[in-house]
Order: sequence, then structure tokens, then C-alpha cells
Amino acid sequence: MMNEVVSTIMTTDLITVGPEDNLQNVKNILINHRIHHVPVVEGRKLVGLITTYDLFKLSVDHKDYEKTKVANVMTKKVAFIEPTDKIGTALEVFMEHLFHALPVLDKGELVGMVTTFDVLKYEFNKEYPHKIF
Repeated sequence: MMNEVVSTIMTTDLITVGPEDNLQNVKNILINHRIHHVPVVEGRKLVGLITTYDLFKLSVDHKDYEKTKVANVMTKKVAFIEPTDKIGTALEVFMEHLFHALPVLDKGELVGMVTTFDVLKYEFNKEYPHKIF
């Protein structure tokens, strides 16, 4: 399993925001789609990442989310992997840095996201091929 490529388990149908979007939009995405990480893109180029943790640690009042731009609070230096990297490589990054998601870039363009949940779901489905849910 650890030697299979990340592209076999990554999510490709991503919800993204732009740097000029506001935090209220991000908060709504996080809540309504039950996700924890939103890539920030310009075109298909990844320029940052914003997470539920980022919102939690902010000193921005909720009433100011409408006027606070994503660019002002997003993480700009983002670790990433490529679609041909191994699942084991992603797990090493998760464990070493306590990350739960990694953007997947192909030639600098965002093509997917892999999370710790993706890895758990993949392993569960291999172990229990007859889904119980």
C-alpha cells in the first residue's frame, strides 16, 4: 500500500478560493462541505492554503470575516507532493509535521489533495472490501 502512488487516493474534485475572497466565504465552505482545508489558487496555481486551524488561531472577530481577505491570513509556504509520489511519502510528511492534508501539484498546477482521511479510507476499503456503510 505504501508504494502505491498518491494519485490513486487523492481527491480531485476540489473546492478552492482565491486570495481576494473573504473569510466568511471560507468559513461557509468549511462548514457546508465538512472539510478542513481549502486550497487558495490563482488560475490553477496554488498560492496558499487556509484551514479550520487558521480560522481558530486568528485574532479576527467573526463580524470582521466579510472584510478580511484570504490573502492576509492564508499559509503561503505550503508543503506539497506530486501525483507520482508514493502514499508512504505523504504519510511521512503527515507524521513528521503533524499535517492532515497535502496539496498535490503536477508541473506547478493543483490537481488534487490527499488527506489522512483518504489514507484511512483507502486502507479500510482494502481490508474490508464489502463496505458496511
